[in-house]
Amino acid sequence: MDGTAAIQRNLEALKRILVMLVAMAEMGVARPGTEGLSDGGVGAGSTGAGGVGAGGQFTFFPRKGAAASRLARVEKSKLSPALTLPRALYLAILRLLRPAETAARRLIIAAARGIVVTLPPARPRKPKPATLRGPRAFLPKGPKKRPKPTPRTLSLSLLDPPRRPFRVPRRAVPAHAAPRILGLDFNATYRPLPPPPSPDDPIDAARLSQRLAALGAALDDLPGQAKRFARWRARRDAAIARDGAISRRRLSPLRRGRPPGGRLSHYEPGATHPRKIREVDEILAHAHALAVYALDNHDTS
Repeated sequence: MDGTAAIQRNLEALKRILVMLVAMAEMGVARPGTEGLSDGGVGAGSTGAGGVGAGGQFTFFPRKGAAASRLARVEKSKLSPALTLPRALYLAILRLLRPAETAARRLIIAAARGIVVTLPPARPRKPKPATLRGPRAFLPKGPKKRPKPTPRTLSLSLLDPPRRPFRVPRRAVPAHAAPRILGLDFNATYRPLPPPPSPDDPIDAARLSQRLAALGAALDDLPGQAKRFARWRARRDAAIARDGAISRRRLSPLRRGRPPGGRLSHYEPGATHPRKIREVDEILAHAHALAVYALDNHDTS
């Protein structure tokens, strides 16, 4: 079974879905001091010239020899992070982004089949300084210079989020449905309850934009991400060989059961599905089958 063609076909489909998600975000981005939809829209962000649209924070960089509408890499611009999206649009993007991230993770695992990497030798640990004794222990120490924090870049996780079977769900009464207990003070100031959440409420989209950028970077560099997964697999095997059964590392990057965010439990080529099954669900089911096959038939020779 050679899954190169299937991986490439699903990769192109995920890129098309990513472009659609970015276009949805471009249409709904709202900055402080603006109302309604942004003026730039999709056209300003998808010009293909590498500029930033007037209404959003995403830029399309088409690859050479490919159409800008199908093969594009999404990067986060250096605009203000105080960009928001309406609640309904934010949740709609999130419902498609999660299965797209899971499918990309499985395509990376499938592409890493047969890749063998050699880990560099472990760095020797620096010995801890001995505790000062005698009169020197009471001498004042100079101020410590804290290094400047480097900006963190979000990368696509190679491991599925673990299940939490013992997590107790939070049961809290929403603020707009709380009981009105004013007490015995009749002169107390009456404070009305906050209104219920509206689909048009602004939601911070900084984290969402980082996830879209991380997904775009992973889809644009699938071979590099496959080598990254091969290094993780080599580190896991080395830890298991060193510690044995007591190793605390995860044994499998995939969690049991249905893939996170997916609506199909298994892949059936040519099968008809109900309307609730989306294109990203079929891509995720196929990518999951490719990843399971790659993990079961990994050649380390």
